[in-house]
Amino acid sequence: MAETRSRISHDAGFWVVAVCFTLVMAYSTVPTPLYPLYQQQDGFPVSVVTVVFAAYAVGVVFSLFFVGHLSDGVGRRRMLVIAVLVSALSAVLFLVWSSVPGLILARLVNGVSIGALTATATAHLGELRSRARPNENAVVAASVSGAANLGGLALGPLIGGLFAEFLPAPLVLPHVVFLVLLLAAALVLTAVPETVDVPAERPAYRPQRLAAPPSSRSAFVAAGFAAFAGFSLFGLFTSLAPTFLVGTFDQPDHLAAGATAFSVFAAAAAGQVVFARVRLRVQLTVAVTCCAVGLVGVALGAVLPQLAVFLVGGVVAGVGVGLLFRASIATASGLAAPGRRGETLALVFLVAYCGLALPVLAVGLFLLFIPQTTVLLVFSALVLIATVSAGLVMRARASTP
Repeated sequence: MAETRSRISHDAGFWVVAVCFTLVMAYSTVPTPLYPLYQQQDGFPVSVVTVVFAAYAVGVVFSLFFVGHLSDGVGRRRMLVIAVLVSALSAVLFLVWSSVPGLILARLVNGVSIGALTATATAHLGELRSRARPNENAVVAASVSGAANLGGLALGPLIGGLFAEFLPAPLVLPHVVFLVLLLAAALVLTAVPETVDVPAERPAYRPQRLAAPPSSRSAFVAAGFAAFAGFSLFGLFTSLAPTFLVGTFDQPDHLAAGATAFSVFAAAAAGQVVFARVRLRVQLTVAVTCCAVGLVGVALGAVLPQLAVFLVGGVVAGVGVGLLFRASIATASGLAAPGRRGETLALVFLVAYCGLALPVLAVGLFLLFIPQTTVLLVFSALVLIATVSAGLVMRARASTP
């Protein structure tokens, strides 16, 4: 039996983990609308913004490779508490060191917390729900997990934009507020039930295995490719949305920058919830259609230029990417061998966050000598091809008995 000593039930623990998951993911995107303020403070170019953002993604990938799978052996609860405390440490770094080196380090540390959190929280939510309600369809836990993940990412830019537009000290106050909330979350998590067997003697440490589950490698590769392609779109809106709003649409408003990123992530989270009980093949049909239509809208909005078309395109594409990502997680979880769910999910998130980092770095590099609109058009075309291709492959597999 897994260790279950706690002060709350599995049902209550499920919701505690969901809220803490949302909180940490939200803090990871709070800086999105604040980047222009940091630029004004230190006078660095937009290419530095992509480096700061990439430091976050590098931290996520590093953490997923080295610690993201450890909850299978050391316990879900312990890893969650550690992840939340590391996120709190990044808040401290933002407060005490706001120059470019400090921003890079703070984002790197914040990425480490996300890498330790995502696969662990996803696996923990599924296990807590199955014990609290063993007869319930697993789609409920998957939907809550996806909503916490993407919903948190959606809330962060909106919260950051509100702080930047309406409250004093926008480069200080958001980090203070989240530091307090994160410390409280770490304390509350200590009462959540454990759901894995923690051996008396821990096995020898090893990094994440970079191998797909042997039962169906092709299905896992398709799921990973879909996650990579989808997170490429998220990366664009999380890191460079304020830059495009100013340079292409002449919209310097900080709240507008936060609301733009929020709308894409919120659409992704809402799509997961709305289509949760729809058959996977239908979900993937909707995903492919939304990705194609939405990315064409993003490109048209940039060319015309029409901000409303750009935003609607981002929202429609967000729905498609959200469904693709949920299908990727469901596929990987279903392929995972017993006792290795955390490890398998960690690998999917590792691939996804590579998609978050690498294309954005490329975009930042090309922006140094190519006009913004051209870069956005090429990026949109590549993401369209990648997401539609991955969605069609997964849909074909879902159609096969």
